[in-house]
Amino acid sequence: MTNPLAKVWFTPTRGGSNWLWLSFFVVILDQATKALVISTVKFQDSISLLPILDIVYLENTGAAFSILAQASGWQRWFFITLAVVVSLTLMIWLRRIRSDQTILAIGLSLVLGGALGNVIDRVMHGYVVDFIYFNWRTWDFPAFNIADTAISIGAACLLIDAFLESGHDRRPADSTPQTPPSK
Repeated sequence: MTNPLAKVWFTPTRGGSNWLWLSFFVVILDQATKALVISTVKFQDSISLLPILDIVYLENTGAAFSILAQASGWQRWFFITLAVVVSLTLMIWLRRIRSDQTILAIGLSLVLGGALGNVIDRVMHGYVVDFIYFNWRTWDFPAFNIADTAISIGAACLLIDAFLESGHDRRPADSTPQTPPSK
């Protein structure tokens, strides 16, 4: 008789699933910093931390760099649906990877945490709170948040993993190279 728990789809130690704590940490940090910004900066212009770094309060109804921010409202539900689908896909992918694929697991967990952090904003507020603003003289970078940072770092980890994995032999460790039969 087989163990009924052996068929459980999700276990905390399957594949890269043991990295889900990182996703949870990103969501908590993202939501805590946004709550702090809403309670302190929302009613001010900005807080200057460094000559090139300000903390501001912006409501982003669009995607990255405010793409589609001027749309008529349909984008909220589109981005919520997209984030939920992406999150479920990332969880499945995280579960299926090898446990030794640490960089990939970290990347997937960071992207997952960032996606969930921003989707919580969209569900609760109808927009994403952005607050980190870099500027120097006449140059400025669009405001972003902790979730966006996690997504960017996670994407970089995915690229690094793809680069590192492209050089590895794909055969299982226990297989031996096949030699053609001699004539």
